[in-house]
This record gives sequence, structure tokens and C-alpha cells, in this order.
Amino acid sequence: MVIPVHDVNPARRTPWVTYALILANVLVFLFTPGMAGSASGDGSLAQMCDLQAFLDHWAAVPQELLQHRMPRLVPTGAVGVGPQGPGCVVAPPGYDKSPELSVLTAMFLHGGWLHLLGNMLFLWIFGNNVEDRMGHAPFLLFYGVCGYAATYGFALLNADSGAPLIGASGAIAGVLGAYLVLYPKARVWVLVPFLIFLPLRLPAWLVLGFWFGLQAVYSSGGAVSDAGTVAYVAHVVGFVVGMLIAWPLRRGTPRPPEPPGLLFGRRARPGW
Repeated sequence: MVIPVHDVNPARRTPWVTYALILANVLVFLFTPGMAGSASGDGSLAQMCDLQAFLDHWAAVPQELLQHRMPRLVPTGAVGVGPQGPGCVVAPPGYDKSPELSVLTAMFLHGGWLHLLGNMLFLWIFGNNVEDRMGHAPFLLFYGVCGYAATYGFALLNADSGAPLIGASGAIAGVLGAYLVLYPKARVWVLVPFLIFLPLRLPAWLVLGFWFGLQAVYSSGGAVSDAGTVAYVAHVVGFVVGMLIAWPLRRGTPRPPEPPGLLFGRRARPGW
């Protein structure tokens, strides 16, 4: 997988919504129970139970979205000892949960530092230009629509799943789809792992097209052993929805600078 680090596509105005979304995601992550030990892997059972209860409360769950009812038992966040040893205590839910609203809250939850930083990197690089083209308020609405479409798309294909669905990936996938439609020829600096990380400047259609192709393959369970742990279907749905919404905006979109060739290494660096 290539890692994008910068695009040669200056924005005309400050992307305040993109900055606000990144800040909100980071703050929510820092205040999410149990995330303090996620980087070192030293989370205790109490932290894990607290996190599980938090996610069941605020994350989107396909069964709840489609059946509009809460499960009979949910984690309480407490630790207990049962016949099989210590574990998380479950009990009837002591709160009311709106499945529809949980889609929104789930878009600001992440399962670890890599999950968060990967999403925010893509939003930082590609979100500013899409926001610049759409405008602040329309971009925020667009972001939410892509997130909802991705979540419900995943739920429809996994109707029996009771696992919490979290992350901004579906909404950010919509941003990537819009960027591909609006700026297919924009140059993107990426790091390609080949013995070392090789810096390359590639067209956006190649970078984002490759990313989408991987998500499509992974969503079918091919070429990956743990496809069930990542909602690749949500990525695919969000990306396609983003493309469709951005399609009418192609005309009138300013063309980004187009440095010639596929340059790499130090010789290409002054062309940022």
C-alpha cells in the first residue's frame, strides 16, 4: 500500500471544516475510555470492559440499524468473575440509544492510534481541496452523507452482525472519491515500501484508483485473511457515493499544477 504524504494542489481558502473534523476526531479519541494503553498494548481488563461498554453505547451496530431495537444484554463496563474466570459484566441496557444517531457518533470513534492517524492523514491531504471546491457548509453535509451511506451500505450486507462499527473511513472514502472525480490529474507525493520507503510523485487517479481497487478486493475477502475485521464494504460504498455527488462539479473545477513526469528522490523534491 502506498502512503500519501502531500498533494501538489494548493487550495484557495482555509479548509476550516477539514481542520475541525480532524481536531474533533483526535479529541474524541483521547477521551475514549481504554485508549490510553492502545499504543503499547498494556490495556487492563478493566479498561477493555470500559471500552467495550462505551463502543456498544456510541458505535453503530448493523442489527440495531436495521431492526431498530437494542440487544437484551450489553456490557456495563464493570469486571466480574464467572465460571470461566474474569470477564466483562453484561446487563440490560440502562440507556436509550438512537440507532440513526449512532451512525454520526460512530464516525468520530477509532479503534487505535493507527486507525486514527491513517484516517486523519487521508483527510488532511485530500479534504482541503474538496472542501475548497464545495464550500464549507456543503462539504460538511457531503462528509456526513458519505458516512451515513457507507455505514448503512455495510449494514445492509451484514444485517446479522452485532459487532460495533466505528471510524471515519466511510466518510473519508467519500472524500477520496470526490477528489478522484474533481482532480484526477493532480500530483500526489507518496511513499512506496520497496526495501526502503521510495518517494514518488504520481497522478491522483493512479493513487486513489489503486486504493479503491484494494478496498474492492478486500471487501470480497480476497487476498486478505482478516477481511472481517475491517469494514472494506463501507469504504467501497463511501467512495462510490463521493464520486457520484462530486460528478456534477467537474465542470468549472480549476486545474491543479501538473509537474511533468513521474519524478522521485531528491531531484523531484523542489517541485513540491
